[in-house]
Amino acid sequence: MPERFPLSRPQSLALSGASLLLILVATTALGPLIAGSGWWWAGAVVAVAVIGGGAALRAVRTPPSLVPPLELVAMLLALTLLFGGSTSIALVIPTFDTFAVFGELAQGAQRTIEQQSVPAIPVPALVFAITVGVGLIAALLDLLVQTVRVPALAAIPVIVPVLVPGLFIEEGAEAPAIVLTAAVYLLLLRVDVRVRRASELLQEDDRADAPIVSAPHRAPLVSTMGASLGLAAVGLVAASVIAAATPSVSTSFLIGTGGPGTLFARGVSPYVDLGRDLRRPDPVPAFSYVSPDGVRPYFTLLTVERLEGQVWSGTDRAVDGDHTLGSIPTPDGLAADVPAEAKRIAVQVDQVRTAWLPLPYPSTEVDGVDGSWFWDQGTLNVRSVDATTLGQDYRLVHLDIRPEVGQLRAAPPPAPGAVADDTRSLPDDLPPIIPETAAEVTASAATRYDAAVAIQRYLRSSAFEYSESAPVVDGYDGAGFDAIAAFLEQGKGYCVHFASTMAVLAREVGIPSRISIGYTSGTPGDGRVDGEVVIEVDSHDLHAWPELYFEGVGWVPFEPTPGRGSVPDYSRPNAGQDTQGVIPTGPAATPGATGRPDGDPDARLGPGAGARTVAAQWLQVGLIGFGVALILLLPAGVRGAVRAGRRAAVRAGERPAEAAWRELVATAIDLGLPVDGRRTVRTLAADLASRPAFRPADVGDDVGDARVDGAGARASLERLRDAVERERYGRVRGAPASGGDGRAAHVAEHERRSAMQADLGAASDALRADAPPVRRAAAVLLPASLRPSMRSVLGRSAPPGA
Repeated sequence: MPERFPLSRPQSLALSGASLLLILVATTALGPLIAGSGWWWAGAVVAVAVIGGGAALRAVRTPPSLVPPLELVAMLLALTLLFGGSTSIALVIPTFDTFAVFGELAQGAQRTIEQQSVPAIPVPALVFAITVGVGLIAALLDLLVQTVRVPALAAIPVIVPVLVPGLFIEEGAEAPAIVLTAAVYLLLLRVDVRVRRASELLQEDDRADAPIVSAPHRAPLVSTMGASLGLAAVGLVAASVIAAATPSVSTSFLIGTGGPGTLFARGVSPYVDLGRDLRRPDPVPAFSYVSPDGVRPYFTLLTVERLEGQVWSGTDRAVDGDHTLGSIPTPDGLAADVPAEAKRIAVQVDQVRTAWLPLPYPSTEVDGVDGSWFWDQGTLNVRSVDATTLGQDYRLVHLDIRPEVGQLRAAPPPAPGAVADDTRSLPDDLPPIIPETAAEVTASAATRYDAAVAIQRYLRSSAFEYSESAPVVDGYDGAGFDAIAAFLEQGKGYCVHFASTMAVLAREVGIPSRISIGYTSGTPGDGRVDGEVVIEVDSHDLHAWPELYFEGVGWVPFEPTPGRGSVPDYSRPNAGQDTQGVIPTGPAATPGATGRPDGDPDARLGPGAGARTVAAQWLQVGLIGFGVALILLLPAGVRGAVRAGRRAAVRAGERPAEAAWRELVATAIDLGLPVDGRRTVRTLAADLASRPAFRPADVGDDVGDARVDGAGARASLERLRDAVERERYGRVRGAPASGGDGRAAHVAEHERRSAMQADLGAASDALRADAPPVRRAAAVLLPASLRPSMRSVLGRSAPPGA
């Protein structure tokens, strides 16, 4: 049902502005959940496209039923501009490939919401989800405010971004965001009250029983403000009750997404899950790799540093958006004199699906993974916030570190701050068997290295037996100090018990330790790639092992589990007694040697990777800005083309005066002057001549650096008027004759048209001089003379005077 008192263009624009401000302020409530501000600007672009597009459509009198679907089209164009990239046409027109990109982003958005902690890294998939949500909220908000005309219900869509933080953090949205949103909501209600009342007063009611408005009646400010405050108070109380009653979603995420097929489920100890995978009767393929240099390292997924309580999990540090794969640092504590050689490996993931990338420690370069992946400080674990390992095909470079026994034995105590405090600490209430065992096993150790070797030798002795079932039967499966005490008493367990026991015993004697969970080096298969044997890794290769820290060498792996993996040469009994140390098999590389060997055609990362990434980001921002400017300047470009066509018709057309007059009238319409197309040329000219800039005076109004001559402008207007009348109502001119008279006629006609162009310019300058700067700017950016053409395109006839 059409509204009884339709709004004018300024009134509708005022409501659109208040609606846009409301959605922009409300989305700031998501700030505690997402790092940075780039996501907000992306949402702002879509909101402007939707609400601004709706305002533009109403300005050209588009049927109200068409505005909401066309706003969704505007949202699609904005999304294409932001995310379509090279798949789009002219940056804004989507193709089938664009929709495929949108589908991939939607899938990535679901994964990143599941995998990220707060504050989340604004990866493209997450920003895409936010912008789509903002666009839909903006479309619904505009529908309620402008089409349905119930702005009070605008609180329904706007409350969504205000409530979302309460689902993830206990504090919910920040108080300033809530207060500002409520304030702008009140502003929207206030604007609606004023424009509705103004519309009622301006409309004539021709009914017999229509009331007579004798004065601009205004409701008392207290009455309207009281109603607005009451309605807002009800909305805020409802929002507070809903937020208080909604439980927050835990942001702890260990490994994987928690869905079917993930490696480790959310909220469950990785040790328990690892044991379950090891006890599977049939192994499940995990990944395969090719190592041209012949190295077969362990692959780390997750490193556990904090050993406390009954459930030990990985680091709870938030993902740092600056820790991209192009900036992986050298490992902590590695000195330049420790033999280390860069090795290449190509990995193909089969059926393992997890948010943590299998990598040898330390890896210095990773290339080819899909999604957004970030490394963790200290552990160098690499995890994704919007992807999984399933189906990944990537290449890496890792340092094959081979420390000499003398370097390990001479290592001093770790310097303060060299390692995280979580790698040193132990609780005071340990079961007595743990400190007693540590003291007994390391009693004769002269150095920390000797103590580490003694602990490994003890756990690999005949006093312990590898068993995957005994811990389950006897009830000490998994980690925790009670489980370690039971393992020391029973002497039976699998890799997680051996690894956690060595890590705890090492800390007991002052050696920082941590536990790595991942895979052993796998088994050579039958396949070959470029002549190299493919190494296959499956679920039975899942493993846990301890890493101990030695100053000057860094984190060094040990192997205390009997019958699993391989014992490093530097940790074998009596290592280093007959030789000065283990000599590396190839040329040593410094800790900074993180590049691929010379001649590697796949080397795509390097010292300039960060700069290239920044340059690419600036290029993307520039393209987005260019696209936005292009859209905003599109009406001005169309108007300029129309103007150029009419001026060309003045120079060479059959009816030059008609073309000049149409351009002058269009200029007046662009400047907001009342022009009724049903009136005669002489009457319109008289109306225009009544403007101040056409009045005879010594000095007219300023136009830039020039001065407008009112008398001259009026004379130009009158000459254009007379030319149009002669052209419309006079005798039709024939073609100029040939010969000398014909040439003279051609010259005369050329002079006449040149004078007509000069008159058009003078009259147009006078019209612009008479308009305020805002009107002149609107005439350029939003030319109103194009509206009849828009109505023709939309299938509506132009009203008189358009």
